Amino acid sequence: MLTVFLTYMLMGALAGVLAGLLGIGGGLVIVPILYFCFTAQGVPHDVMMHLALGTSLATIIFTSISSFMAHNRRGAVLWNVFKTITPGILTGTFLGSVIATSLPTEFLKGFFGVFLYYVSFQMLTGKKPKPGRTIPGAAGMFGAGNGIGIFSALVGIGGGTLSVPFLTWCNVKIHQAIGTAAAIGLPIAIAGSAGFLVRGLGNPDLPDFSAGFIYLPALLGIVSMSIFTAPLGARLAHSLPVDKLKKIFALLLFLVGSKMLWSLF
Repeated sequence: MLTVFLTYMLMGALAGVLAGLLGIGGGLVIVPILYFCFTAQGVPHDVMMHLALGTSLATIIFTSISSFMAHNRRGAVLWNVFKTITPGILTGTFLGSVIATSLPTEFLKGFFGVFLYYVSFQMLTGKKPKPGRTIPGAAGMFGAGNGIGIFSALVGIGGGTLSVPFLTWCNVKIHQAIGTAAAIGLPIAIAGSAGFLVRGLGNPDLPDFSAGFIYLPALLGIVSMSIFTAPLGARLAHSLPVDKLKKIFALLLFLVGSKMLWSLF
């Protein structure tokens, strides 16, 4: 168990550095590494992706707090937007967790692999949506929150990959879009974790030390390191060629996505 815990601590350290250095969500790193670690541990295949997604969302509860607090100190969180979109985020993410836990591992693995292709393409091309409208009303924000929440639960992320483009499209300045997306990550993580926890209770295939579809040794190991290494990654961003590193990381994501898709055949 000690070796397993140390492995997850190393994973948390890596995820934290990459999140701080490249400005990516930890879930992009955590979900595939958890999947490969669970494979090595002999976790039953039928619950492997569900456990990876649920655990990833649980780690985001802790990492999102330090992230949005840092953005808030710089005045980059639009709390009026956060309050308007959060009801949709909560219902959508919980619904997404229910959908995800009802789907087979093979589908979730393929869906995540395709999602990595999308993120890789975005990072390689640097394409961003052009501002084309204003922030919608309560009904529109509820609908947007539901969409972002459902998708985030299906891939185990804090939603920044979707929230930032949406807010940018709504004429929110990029630094405020990133800061607000960091805050939105907290209700995504809470609602998603709750759904995966409840839906996994009593599942006989889960390994020891699981709380529903949340694997506690991985959660503790990842969080214990990532909260310390994310600031290190942010500092490194000022001294390393981030643009080149993003392209290298995008290619790595493409390879990981390909490996997950290839394993389906």
